[in-house]
Amino acid sequence: MLDALFKISDHNSTVRRECIAGLTTFITMVYIVFVNPAMLAEAGMDQGAAFVATCIAAAIGCFIMGFWANYPLALAPGMGLNAFFTYGVVLGMGYTWQAALGAVFMSGCIFLFLSLFKVREWIINAIPLVLKQAIATGIGAFLALIALKNAGIIVASPATLVQLGDITAAGPLLAIFSFFVIAALLYRDFKSGVLISILSVTVIALSLGLVEYQGVVSMPPSIAPTFMQLDFAAAFELSMLSVIFAFLFVDLFDTSGTLVAVTQKAGLADEKGNMPRLGRALSADSTATIAGSVLGTSTTTSYIESVAGVSVGGRTGLTAVVVGLCFLLMMFFAPLAKMVPAYATAGAILYVAVLMLQNLKFVNWDDMTDAIPVSVVLLMTPLTFSIAHGIALGFISYTAVKVLCGKREQVSISVWILTVMFVIKFVFLS
Repeated sequence: MLDALFKISDHNSTVRRECIAGLTTFITMVYIVFVNPAMLAEAGMDQGAAFVATCIAAAIGCFIMGFWANYPLALAPGMGLNAFFTYGVVLGMGYTWQAALGAVFMSGCIFLFLSLFKVREWIINAIPLVLKQAIATGIGAFLALIALKNAGIIVASPATLVQLGDITAAGPLLAIFSFFVIAALLYRDFKSGVLISILSVTVIALSLGLVEYQGVVSMPPSIAPTFMQLDFAAAFELSMLSVIFAFLFVDLFDTSGTLVAVTQKAGLADEKGNMPRLGRALSADSTATIAGSVLGTSTTTSYIESVAGVSVGGRTGLTAVVVGLCFLLMMFFAPLAKMVPAYATAGAILYVAVLMLQNLKFVNWDDMTDAIPVSVVLLMTPLTFSIAHGIALGFISYTAVKVLCGKREQVSISVWILTVMFVIKFVFLS
């Protein structure tokens, strides 16, 4: 039955291999059930409900990707997008978390529309590659700042805005230790390096009396505090346009990049590099995002950690289904998730930031008309504490520099339209 459903033998795989691949992928990305609820709790959401919403949204995305698209690609609420949700939209712009969930819902609906009507290809092709690279690096810098702030390594200063915290304190020291452990383990190809680091720091914190023991296994917390709490009215406000666009834009390109990477690694693309069932795969992301917003979590997206499962033989949707089942089982480990302190997950967030900053190597630094917009996004995203502002300023600087340097032909109509929209936002809506 499984072979007929997932065409396992057609992909020269076995049920055992697909299950092992699913467990491998799950171990590499399960850190999100510790990081995401803690980050959403800072936005005022109930941490227990956010934990359950994270697990269910991830499971829904994995099941759709597995059963419908038949790809070994796992999904969960995305890093970077959850940071934008909490620190950008709620704490930065002053919206309620209910309004932010409404914006996530709207972005998911638009993404689903774009996927069904194949508009995605036009959008991706219309956005210059250098801006795609810039946005990835800007989010990386933003995540790095959040990790350092959560760990207490960087603290506020009335004189210099920020300054070095007390790095001899337990929290900062354990966060630094966590990051170094992740680097060492992943360098030695330990797929579960991030998870091992988080759990190790939590155990150390427990032994030092910094964290109170709450147990390991229990019935899942109630999801009622976040379920169906979206504020649709706020999501339709004109000022929320850039927020919805930021959610949509990041998810759109993050999903596309992950799909390309995983399918190429698995050899699932055809001889021309085209991906079969692409529309279904993209619909899995958008549908999971819509479901996640209803449940009470930030945007759900594809995870590059899926490459770990592919590397051990995962080739079909059964791999994704196994990951989804693991996330459902994870709901019974809520006490463990509550015990994980912020500094234990800071190393994981900083590690993801390092991965995203690697996009800088693809930038043509010899061309100042490329280097300037990349630098603007890279610097302004963390300094304004807003992914949306970083993206907007990046588009404006790209258009301005290209036009003033005599490269008007490199500015597409779509970029012109977006640039004008962002200028109007700053002038009339800020």
